[in-house]
Amino acid sequence: MNNFQLIVNEVKKAVNGKDRAIVTSLLAILANGNILIEDIPGVGKTTMAVAFSKALGLKYSRVQFTPDTLPSDITGFAVYNKDSGKITFNKGAIFCNLFLADELNRTSSRTQAALLEAMEEQQVTVEGHSYPLERPFSVIATQNPAGASGTQLLPDSQTDRFMVRISMGYPDNDSECKMLLNRSHSNPLDDVNCVVTKEQLVEMQNSVKEVFVKREIAEYIVSLASATRNSNLILRGASPRATLSLTDMAKSAAYAAGKDYVTPQDIQNVFLPTLGHRIILSSESVSRHLSSEQVLKHILSKVRVPRI
Repeated sequence: MNNFQLIVNEVKKAVNGKDRAIVTSLLAILANGNILIEDIPGVGKTTMAVAFSKALGLKYSRVQFTPDTLPSDITGFAVYNKDSGKITFNKGAIFCNLFLADELNRTSSRTQAALLEAMEEQQVTVEGHSYPLERPFSVIATQNPAGASGTQLLPDSQTDRFMVRISMGYPDNDSECKMLLNRSHSNPLDDVNCVVTKEQLVEMQNSVKEVFVKREIAEYIVSLASATRNSNLILRGASPRATLSLTDMAKSAAYAAGKDYVTPQDIQNVFLPTLGHRIILSSESVSRHLSSEQVLKHILSKVRVPRI
């Protein structure tokens, strides 16, 4: 059994019936990306994030975002030390390996923006000084559904920085029953063990970067992105950053399957969670009651698949 499956199995000890969400999240972590989980409260979003931190041996930090959360709570702040006569930097919660931004869409736009530099460049800048974050580093952010009490939409610039968006959804009856029985005497998170060290995770991420992408595969990825920009069902298509994210996720999927090269199937497997949150549907799609998933599946069926 490879390390990828070991990690998945370990997280599944605490999260029942959510195999697809677990696999997609791990692919994003291996691709050095950030994860957005959109769902109602109480379906296991935080539990999954904590389980990943334990299985991967990562330093974990969580902030419950509220309207009065300040940017300095995230990035840290500089203060003058009168004893030494120097400015001292106090690190914020973002200085960890796995940062859980819980209910990110409940806080102010200014506080949301405090995450942008960390998510894109893996560093924060305070009072003109930049401080690098430790590798590996990923953000798992949760948001309540749009329109829920006390929420506001994330800006497009921030949404685009999440490599994938997933939904946990309600568990099936069997999984929910298993959850009740497992929690009757103990917390399943206590059974999650570290199966991969931080150093091993970084090695896995480096291996993902080395996965080969053939010219025909690159052209296929660009064709898919271009199709989202030229479809009458989509008002705004995928950005160039989305194209890069799709490539990285496909490389991660290939690595997880034990390959050192990307195939069209790898791209198709990660296409929906990677692009679903990056497009805006047109009025035609809305009038036809089409979802982002349905529109993207239509694009997948229309773009020619290369032979390799």
